[in-house]
Amino acid sequence: MSEQDEALEYVNDMARTRGYVLPYHKLMAKADLDVLKAANGLISAAYTDGRRLSQVTKELIFITTLTVMRASPGHIASHIRVALDLGVSPEEILEAIEITLPEAGVVTFQHGFSVWADVVGAEGVEPTVEVHDGA
Repeated sequence: MSEQDEALEYVNDMARTRGYVLPYHKLMAKADLDVLKAANGLISAAYTDGRRLSQVTKELIFITTLTVMRASPGHIASHIRVALDLGVSPEEILEAIEITLPEAGVVTFQHGFSVWADVVGAEGVEPTVEVHDGA
């Protein structure tokens, strides 16, 4: 098997196991597959392997911690989509993001909320009075 085929097979396996792959996974598969495998081993032990916590619980924890860390919107969105695929409701996901408010503050919450709103297609209420838009 060529190095290219091995890298593709590994990324496909990651996608099947996780339900997503991130841009850096795709790049690392070709740039340094050994390090990607090592990093993925840690993720397997902590996240994808079946242990005590359910996959739903792990996704909600990931969404919350990635929000607090202000991870890239794409990274947060991938975990929101996996949670939705697992049957978690948009409201349950929002509740997990809302947990960031008391400990990490409004700005951090807004980061995760914005990603959530994009993924679930949330719609707001537009005021009918004159207002300065904070966008």
